[in-house]
Amino acid sequence: MSTTKSFSEVFNDTAYKLGGNGKRNIQVLIEALANIDGNLASDIYGRGKLIEDFQDQMADYLGKETAVFFPSGTMAQQIALRIWCDRKGVKRVAYHPLCHLEIHEEDGLKELHHIEPVLLADKNRLIGLEDVQNMPKDIACVLLELPQREIGGQLPDYAELEAISAYCREQGIKLHLDGARLFEIVPYYQKSAAEICALFDSVYVSFYKGIGGIAGAILVGDKDFTNYFKQRVNKMGQYYEEAKELAALFNQCEGISTMPAEPVSNMFHVHFEMPKEQLEPILTRVYVTTGVGLLPYLSNSSESTCYSEVSIGDLYAEVPKDKVKIAFQRLDEEMRVGLG
Repeated sequence: MSTTKSFSEVFNDTAYKLGGNGKRNIQVLIEALANIDGNLASDIYGRGKLIEDFQDQMADYLGKETAVFFPSGTMAQQIALRIWCDRKGVKRVAYHPLCHLEIHEEDGLKELHHIEPVLLADKNRLIGLEDVQNMPKDIACVLLELPQREIGGQLPDYAELEAISAYCREQGIKLHLDGARLFEIVPYYQKSAAEICALFDSVYVSFYKGIGGIAGAILVGDKDFTNYFKQRVNKMGQYYEEAKELAALFNQCEGISTMPAEPVSNMFHVHFEMPKEQLEPILTRVYVTTGVGLLPYLSNSSESTCYSEVSIGDLYAEVPKDKVKIAFQRLDEEMRVGLG
């Protein structure tokens, strides 16, 4: 019986990892609740001081009148789109071809809510004002994902975002923000979360992405995180600068590039001019010899190329800089030999 470890097992065994916030386990929950009065009554069906105070805090931070906690973003976003469709009496919404609702939710929006999606823009680029202006008129809501995860975490210019918002309001079309990574884009735009949210009629935010919570989401809007939030929301600027630093290291290596070339949030994609099957042994050797886990997984993008996603969290700052330098020197050497 073979005792050779898989690529992912070797990554998990490395002493240092460059992405993420670490494991989301019960210890995280214990730490997050350490300062909560143990005699405080738990919420019951969404009611109670703890959850209601939290919802009020999130509504205030995001600049909206009300907030509702949901167990998952999938639930929150489908409900938001359903509300806008019901109010307008139109069962059509518009979003990017690589929107989470389109490729990761098993057609729940269509099967459960009978809502028809209209796909805007080519899958390899962002939605622009012209795409929104040229879409069918009978649309209840446009959904924008910031950043657009599946194409490397790209973001539109803020002026473009403002123009899309203004156009939708002129046309009576609701604008919904898939802000799963909202806190991560604040440093790039140099705007507050509330300023960004003001451009949208409804907003969904995740707690287990950059915030590093275990699960859950918030949906905010007009009327008609507690500790996970407090622990990491002010670190997004740090994560953003670290993402740019890490992307530059990848881009200095032979046969490697990032998308975007310079990240606009804490996440980006890394592309390799080499298939997954050839690259995995290279990364494994780097991991074993340096103790640094560069990437958690690889996916083939063609017969001769592959890619991975990187999301910077608390772990990156814990890796000694000299070890990072050695790991990337080794990676560059291995890539040159592999591509030679």
